[in-house]
Amino acid sequence: MQATQEVKKELLRDFGNVINEAEQLLKSIAHEGGDRTAALRAKMEQNLNTAKQRLQDLEGTIIEKGKLAARATNEYVHENPWRSIGAVAGVSIITGIAIGVILGRR
Repeated sequence: MQATQEVKKELLRDFGNVINEAEQLLKSIAHEGGDRTAALRAKMEQNLNTAKQRLQDLEGTIIEKGKLAARATNEYVHENPWRSIGAVAGVSIITGIAIGVILGRR
């Protein structure tokens, strides 16, 4: 989970860099053209591609972790059906009581 948080932070930082470079490119185009604009555009494209790749990697990681969690949940429910039913019933009862209390205050 910690690694996922770090990847998210890096991804946000990469997108921030892309945005900053886009702003610089727009300012550069307005004031001057030529080699500097081409260099900024190339750097911006490189950072955008890096950010896209990190986003795809993060998406793949999230999907894989979701599948693992679903498998683990499925196995637990099949191995412990009565515990699962009891847990769902307990949550339902607590939710019903909470809703009853909230509605009763009105």
